Order: sequence, then structure tokens, then C-alpha cells
Amino acid sequence: MGMFSESVDVSCAPDGHPVAVVWAGRSYSVCAEPVRWYERRQWWAEETRAPLGSGPGLVDHEIWRVQVQPSAPGSGGSKEQEEPLTLDLTRHIRSGRWRLLRIHDALRPRTA
Repeated sequence: MGMFSESVDVSCAPDGHPVAVVWAGRSYSVCAEPVRWYERRQWWAEETRAPLGSGPGLVDHEIWRVQVQPSAPGSGGSKEQEEPLTLDLTRHIRSGRWRLLRIHDALRPRTA
């Protein structure tokens, strides 16, 4: 698994879950139901103080785990389907910006 903090563009459905990601100049479609949870941030390392009432997005941040596949550049290409990538994304509450946090390695059979 690789750890990152790289900006990505994310398109969301009306209910707020990610449906597409643009990362490193490539477009990806979410191909499985995304999973959301919250993680505790080390806000004291990034902020000088916590203003009263600013808990959401300051103490906890929202993480989305998505499986994506490259979007087809054209319709009906003969290119072999690539394995899905599993990415962890986070959205900054105040700015609405998305960042790529982790890329999970796909399990591949080992050869001798």
C-alpha cells in the first residue's frame, strides 16, 4: 500500500458518494459501491487553535474507499480490461477539495 497526499478531481452523485476520479491526467470510473468512514486527524499539528463549533472536518475527516477502473477513451475499444485499483480518498470539508491518501496493492498470484 502506498501513502500519498495528492490532489485529485472527484465527481459525486447527488447523494454525495464518488462516481468518477481524475488522477494524474487519467479518468477513472467507480466500479463498486464506495465505503465511507471517519478518521481522527492530528489537528493540533496543523492548526494553531480549534475555534469553538468547528469540529466537523477539524477533528475527524471523511475517508472514502473506492474501486476504480480507467474510463474507456472511446466506445467499444479492444483494449483488455485492467484490474480495478482501490483508492482511499478524503474531502476537505471547508474547501471541498479531494486528496488521494492511499493506493492499495492488488493481490496477484506469485510465480516461482
